[in-house]
Amino acid sequence: MSARASVAWVLALVVLLLAGGCSAAPPGPAPAAAAHQQTPEAPTLRLLIVGDSTAVGTGASSPAQSLAGHIGREHPRLLIENRGRTGARFADVLAQLAPAGRFDVVLILAGGNDVIRRTPHDELARAIDATLAQAATLAPAVIVMPAGNVGNARLLFAPLSGWMTQRSRELQALVRAAALRHGAAQVDLFRERDRDPFVLQPELTAGDGLHPSDAGYRLWHAELLAQTDLGRLLAPAR
Repeated sequence: MSARASVAWVLALVVLLLAGGCSAAPPGPAPAAAAHQQTPEAPTLRLLIVGDSTAVGTGASSPAQSLAGHIGREHPRLLIENRGRTGARFADVLAQLAPAGRFDVVLILAGGNDVIRRTPHDELARAIDATLAQAATLAPAVIVMPAGNVGNARLLFAPLSGWMTQRSRELQALVRAAALRHGAAQVDLFRERDRDPFVLQPELTAGDGLHPSDAGYRLWHAELLAQTDLGRLLAPAR
């Protein structure tokens, strides 16, 4: 197989993983069967989660071990509506925000599919900007949590890994600029290879070699709380 064919094969494999949660790696945690949602009888606050497979919780052993599950466990009086869809890009996330509703917080998890599927720079910038603008009409607090350093996924190799890392940097920059324009909070998960916990601690990655494991989602939850005011915003729902 030529070098060009090898790169094309790996790219197709990664797209397949993101689109369907399939695994070409040794068996590991199964993708979450459904996105975590909760509807308490008398909710004190409402959270809307939109995004891609990480919003759904792919890689977690159960929906309860996903990021949404961790948030819900800490806030039993919180209504969580999760519209995440596997394979979604930022343009798809914008569509997820279209159904009417009023929430206290909107949490957006997206970007990995745009990195891997080569969404053009200007198109991605417009989609991010439109997504954050629309989210701001649904809630007074918007948090955006884009994918980290996709180039560090263990199933990638040079030169593709380096290319994915550069695209991941560009994603972070676009999200940062849009978040400043729209008053949203950003959770920055990007780390260079020598500082990335998902590289240094392989157990943080699920068996598909791409998504967070149960431990990975716990780490994401800790980062979410450390980098934003979500804990304070959702305190009434404890």
